[in-house]
Amino acid sequence: MKYYLAAALFTLISAAQAQVDATSVDYDSQTITIALSQEPPQLNSMKATDAVSIQILSHVMEGLTRYDRRGKIIPGVAERWQVDEKGATFWLRENAFWSDGQPVTAQDFVFAWRNVLKPETASEYAFILYSIENAEAINKGEMSIDQLAATAIDDKTLKINFERPNPYFTKLTAFSTFFPVREDFWKSRGEKYAANAPDMIYNGPFKLSEWVHSASLRMVKNENYWDHERIKLNAINVDYITADTRARLNLFIDGKIVYTSLDGDTYKDALTQRFRIRRFNTGAVFFLEYNHRPGRATQNLNLRRAIQHVYDPDELVNRVLAIPGNLRGESLFPVWLMGVNDKFRREYPAPLAVYDVEKAKEFLEKARQELGGISPMVLLVGDSPAAIKQAEYIQGVLKSKLNLDLKIDTQTFKQRLAKMTAGNFDIVAAGWGPDFDDIMTFGDLFASWNLNNRGRYINPEYDELVRIAMNNTNPKTRMDAMGRAQQILHHDAVVLPQYEQGVIYLLHPKVKGVVRRVVGADPDFTYANVTQ
Repeated sequence: MKYYLAAALFTLISAAQAQVDATSVDYDSQTITIALSQEPPQLNSMKATDAVSIQILSHVMEGLTRYDRRGKIIPGVAERWQVDEKGATFWLRENAFWSDGQPVTAQDFVFAWRNVLKPETASEYAFILYSIENAEAINKGEMSIDQLAATAIDDKTLKINFERPNPYFTKLTAFSTFFPVREDFWKSRGEKYAANAPDMIYNGPFKLSEWVHSASLRMVKNENYWDHERIKLNAINVDYITADTRARLNLFIDGKIVYTSLDGDTYKDALTQRFRIRRFNTGAVFFLEYNHRPGRATQNLNLRRAIQHVYDPDELVNRVLAIPGNLRGESLFPVWLMGVNDKFRREYPAPLAVYDVEKAKEFLEKARQELGGISPMVLLVGDSPAAIKQAEYIQGVLKSKLNLDLKIDTQTFKQRLAKMTAGNFDIVAAGWGPDFDDIMTFGDLFASWNLNNRGRYINPEYDELVRIAMNNTNPKTRMDAMGRAQQILHHDAVVLPQYEQGVIYLLHPKVKGVVRRVVGADPDFTYANVTQ
């Protein structure tokens, strides 16, 4: 799902007995104030890929389906649907409106999906639409967009033909890439679409009323939202944008924000203040991703295997991250994913690299001979204190164990994403959270056609296994393919798994109903309210 910083980003964090004043919450106006870890890089739902942007979009937009408090798919803009192996039909609500009062129509979805697939849009999430007939060919420029098999039968009926059977299609339709876009409004804004609050139109529970770039934004209740009576909060103020967890903790203590995430250092401070510390597993996996492009030292398999054998995930989790809830990284596929009858990782255990410095040196010597020497490599990371701390740890490990030089390239979140896309790195600290509740949300990440495969790893056998899992409805066939894919990811040392993210957080005791979930908006304030 979405790209993450190499440290907890836009994560909710919660302390209950906080001695705070009332500036962060207001019962009478039902208003709360929060902080973001980063500026949202892209609020155009047809292009967004990162967790910060998708978090905001999930509050101001809505797809055909949405998630309930328990993380189950329920009706959104669509009040009902029928799905079979050949396709799906969705019937839209008569009372679904845009924030300017105009009705949301089936054509709004068709327009958005066609735009996502246009090659010139360069949407990195275009692949998520590939189960719709002709979508992949359109995205490759082999067919025209009007051949997409998604048709507005009338204003309230949307019919889709599948390229292949898709047992999880309704789960996809809750994701931001499937959100509607109204053509007339989009054309009225041109290149400015989604660049500022007035350059967007909204069909979700909230709408952006203000956006001061790199400083603040404000979401207010959308009275034209079909389910607006359920929404209790009238406004969510984002008055602070900072990746510094200590600064956010101080804001929480001072009563300026209602929640904050904690890292290893701020966790200790929260303990001393006797705050109620909550924890949650986000479902996200964090890893070091290698650049597999020609000319990069990290394209060399023996070099990647050398690094694989000197990395200790337990040390990273217990001594570097040093907060409860994180699990050691072993696989691209996290422990919560379901397999056939049990958790996937129980049915298909992840292969593990043994910590062995001497073996690593043997691989490294082979790499030096093949490469003719290894110049200092670049590790691209975000600018949060936690991300920098992890980068320095990796830098120290490679220098002390293998005498490899690693330069740390620290960038803002937006610039890091840009450099990842351009391939300006040898190794990048990255993470991936689930976009939908199916193994394919991780499985196709390193398929050759997936533009979120930032290191451009290419393996025809891996691609074929992904195709098998995508094109079948038999659970055993699908999971056998993903089990083999997991073996390939390890054998080829495609990434270096670091940890599965657990977050600890503080939440104002007067704020109730905030939903945490693995898939969908997290945290989700659309069920929240302020109590007295």
